[in-house]
Amino acid sequence: MTREKSFRTLIRTLGERTMEPIVFIGRVVSVLPQLRNPRRLRLRETLYYLDLCGAKSLPIVLAICFLMGVVMAVNGQIQLSKVGQEIFVVDLVGFAVLKEFGPLMVALIATGRAGSAFAAEIGTMKVDEEISALETMGITPEAYLVLPKLIAMLIALPLLTVLGDAAGLLGGMLIGTTTMGIPVPTYWSRTLEVLDYMTFLLGAAKSLVFAVVVTLAGCYCGFVAQNDALGVGRAATSAVVASIFLVVIADVIITILYSFIGY
Repeated sequence: MTREKSFRTLIRTLGERTMEPIVFIGRVVSVLPQLRNPRRLRLRETLYYLDLCGAKSLPIVLAICFLMGVVMAVNGQIQLSKVGQEIFVVDLVGFAVLKEFGPLMVALIATGRAGSAFAAEIGTMKVDEEISALETMGITPEAYLVLPKLIAMLIALPLLTVLGDAAGLLGGMLIGTTTMGIPVPTYWSRTLEVLDYMTFLLGAAKSLVFAVVVTLAGCYCGFVAQNDALGVGRAATSAVVASIFLVVIADVIITILYSFIGY
């Protein structure tokens, strides 16, 4: 009888933990119509998060994406030089940066900077009972706390992705024009030849999905944080781990969908 009761308790606990993120997403979706009214948006907070997620993340994004382009070009040269086809390093770097690694690396950087910050901020507000105060005043916490972060991320991540893509291509061009001896005009013309606007748009579309995933994961971990200092720290850690896991899964799903349409 005790075992049966423990099993039922376990099933109920798992069911509740499974439903919690679904309920949270539903609450966020329910407040999205407020975006139609600009007066209800917290413009100052949106600009603050835009600076946090965008401007302050730009140097590290450019540095990492540039080095990523360098690494891919070096490894591509090592392998393609065996068959005398070094020119295809341009194709490798271009497609890999624009469609895959550019959006993915930007999302992972945003996870470390923004996702953990969102969780820590909301978790601290929960400890200080500020979220309860918002509910007492009739303010929906999801609208007050999540929407400004979501808007900022939807603006910042595509812009960072575009700049990160440019840095990655420059990193590949550096290796191509120095160690491989490809002239700059030849490298650039080959890049424009093999890449089209759809490649760029598909990568940018990924960044929009990643922005939603990172924001919701970070905010959710903050809302479910325990009411103590340790809980806030665990929430920030959980936000990073969950965001990385969900971003990778989303990347796999989107890549498979792209393959079905021939991209």
